[in-house]
Amino acid sequence: MAQNEWILDVLSDLNAFAVANGLTALAEQLDDTKLIAAAEIASLKDEARTPSDGKTVRFEPGSGGLGKQQHA
Repeated sequence: MAQNEWILDVLSDLNAFAVANGLTALAEQLDDTKLIAAAEIASLKDEARTPSDGKTVRFEPGSGGLGKQQHA
């Protein structure tokens, strides 16, 4: 499991407890919280894939087919 995704399991467990114990408002809030957490985790993954200069990076074969050249 990825570094931050464990929190989604914790939120699901808390939600199940809230539902089982009639804590309806809390269960609804935990559903919303889980969605927000999932969106933020996905955002972190996207940021990790984007170079710090914000440019898209492509790797293509270099001349002669050996090595790779980076193009922005």
